[in-house]
Amino acid sequence: MRVLVVEDERRMAAALQRGLQAEGFAVDLAHDGEEGLHAARQGDYDVVVLDIMLPRLSGYNVCKQLRAEENWVPILMLSAKDGEYDMADGLDLGADDYLTKPFSYVVLVARLRALMRRDAGRRPSVLVAGDLSLDPARRRVERGQSAIELTPREFALLEYLMRRRDEVVSKSEILEHVWDTFDTDPNVVEVYVGYLRRKIDAPFGRNALQTVRGAGYRLAGDGG
Repeated sequence: MRVLVVEDERRMAAALQRGLQAEGFAVDLAHDGEEGLHAARQGDYDVVVLDIMLPRLSGYNVCKQLRAEENWVPILMLSAKDGEYDMADGLDLGADDYLTKPFSYVVLVARLRALMRRDAGRRPSVLVAGDLSLDPARRRVERGQSAIELTPREFALLEYLMRRRDEVVSKSEILEHVWDTFDTDPNVVEVYVGYLRRKIDAPFGRNALQTVRGAGYRLAGDGG
């Protein structure tokens, strides 16, 4: 889903962005604490990856300020510090998880997905709409007992729609959360909706992914 990475080391930030985008996440970058705090306040993020040693405002202070404002976005802290007291400081200030550099990229992705699932009421581990299911951790989609193969972009689009099932979602919202931009031609959304329909609906005689004329798209909670 949508991730904010706050990391002052630009090569590291760019590598994280490329890697997470390849996993289907939409990623924004901030390169100092003040920029990161502003972005976290203004953006609708599913998780924040927050370095501790930042210019202008430390990761500790960014986390402390967000929690003081009752902003409960999940926060995973990154740091070259590996002392147990440093980890305890971050968690005590309200961070949800902590990873020391260098870290396994596979572990980072797994921990981000775990943070997104932690609120079981809002973020169930497996998303379900009738007999259509999507497992973000296993990257698996099924209609009944039939597995459905999706590209990373198709998977990200379906995941976003299933998290907001029965809601009407506009093209601009989809572009922001799935393509991480407003500059892409909105018609690309229509193209990918068509791709999804040919995979999750047409072979099964269903109509889960619906067009709401003039407003956007809706994924039927009953699976169509």
